[in-house]
Amino acid sequence: MQTSTVILFLLAMCVVVYNLGRKRSQVLGQRIGGYSLLHSLPRHYGYMAAAWAAIPAIVVLILAMSFEERWLAGMVAEQLPPEARELPADKFGLYYNQVLGYAQGMVGAEQLDATQVAAGDYYRRLADRFASAKAALAFLAALVGAIFAIRHISPAVRARNHVEGIIRWVLFGCSFLAVLTTLGIVLSVLFEAIQFFKIIPLSEFLFGLEWSPQMAIRADQVAASGSFGFIPLLVGTLLISAVAMLISVPIGLMSAIYLSEYATNRFRAVTKPVLEILAGVPTVVYGFFAALTVAPFIRELGESIGLSVASESALAAGIVMGIMIIPFVMSLSDDIINAVPDSLREASLGMGATMNETIRKVLLPAALPGIVGGILLAVSRAIGETMIVVMAAGLSAKLTANPLEAVTTITVQIVTLLVGDQEFDSPKTLAAFALGLVLFFVTLLLNVIALYVVRRYREQYD
Repeated sequence: MQTSTVILFLLAMCVVVYNLGRKRSQVLGQRIGGYSLLHSLPRHYGYMAAAWAAIPAIVVLILAMSFEERWLAGMVAEQLPPEARELPADKFGLYYNQVLGYAQGMVGAEQLDATQVAAGDYYRRLADRFASAKAALAFLAALVGAIFAIRHISPAVRARNHVEGIIRWVLFGCSFLAVLTTLGIVLSVLFEAIQFFKIIPLSEFLFGLEWSPQMAIRADQVAASGSFGFIPLLVGTLLISAVAMLISVPIGLMSAIYLSEYATNRFRAVTKPVLEILAGVPTVVYGFFAALTVAPFIRELGESIGLSVASESALAAGIVMGIMIIPFVMSLSDDIINAVPDSLREASLGMGATMNETIRKVLLPAALPGIVGGILLAVSRAIGETMIVVMAAGLSAKLTANPLEAVTTITVQIVTLLVGDQEFDSPKTLAAFALGLVLFFVTLLLNVIALYVVRRYREQYD
């Protein structure tokens, strides 16, 4: 029986157990003179019974799925001939994968020898038996838990406390899983970055002024002397992000002020969702727009006034990226401005200030911490953008502050280094993890600053 089928049956079983638990509590309530004499509502007893049925079954399924593949591999390996088991690890892995592919129907029997076919058939039989045993144990655990919970129902049982405790642990587990996921990502990147820094000195990476990671990754290639200076990538990233912020922050902030303070409710109800549609457009579409429309227009405009503009420039990528971030800045700023207490507006207007003066001297200072925090989050969004830069700014790692030239960013180089057939013991490939680690700390720093600004000044305007 497939695991998905088992889960569906368990869900149906939990629904039945819920109704039985609720019905039993209702009967008990009628016997003792009313539901008010029960510690909890009947539905809480039903939830408790369903939880007692579901949790043991889920634990059994998780444990079985954790050991299933290892157990099957060990049992199948014992049936293989000694010469197959004595193969080197990489060759044995290929041999066993062929057996596994046949057992799963992805490899035909004509492509394997008789021993592999027999092992594949044995794997199927074992897998079927294990699936049946797994389903039986899960249902047995659910049945035992349900019987225990239903028999345990009494007026004194604090069913609501049990249910709330289970929900609290589930929420804690989800939060802990999110933390573990983040920690796993950071550690995996950190481990590979350490391998890189064992080959390339940290000082050369952080302070080098040239980026050219063209090194041999296989023995049959001609080696090239690579340069792994991080500074050109950082400058290119900051240059494009600065252009994007110069576009998105004024337009987004002024749009938020108009929608919050001047626009009618009808205009706001129509305009804000339309502007927020920009946030749902895929970044590759913005990349096409930048490469096919904005970049040629900037190049022709520059040539018409005697400027030398590259076919792929930081200015084109920054402008389109700024357009993409406008809804982000506008939505955050609008929500923050609307959160300013109306008493501040009314007090300013009541003292004779105009709407313009109220916005400049009351609303914006009051909302400034939140606006600054939102802008810093938008900067993090711009730093992490990839597709627009790939299609509009190019791949040239130049140390320049001229937005009319082609530059590249950290994220673009990460993608470039990991595309294709790469080996993860070469400085060229490991450099991507070093870049990812630096990018992680840069965005983390911006987010920390944003949270600090918001928390530091929020109390002044509550």
